[in-house]
Amino acid sequence: MVDDVSTLSFEDALKQLESIVARLESGDASLDESIGLYTRGDALRAQCEARLKDAQARIEKISLGPDGRPSGTEAFDGG
Repeated sequence: MVDDVSTLSFEDALKQLESIVARLESGDASLDESIGLYTRGDALRAQCEARLKDAQARIEKISLGPDGRPSGTEAFDGG
């Protein structure tokens, strides 16, 4: 497992997070291991959220001119 979650792609962070959730749900982890898994999972969740926000900020939408034809792009406004 990579210690620095900031270097993980969204997909890799999500895979690790899913694995942690499954391990915690199984009930097989000791208390200390569960605490460590939870801490790691929280960092992975934050990484996934940051990657999604970054992707959303880069999305462009097509703007249409008065004639209804595409005239360019503009930044995603989130709404």
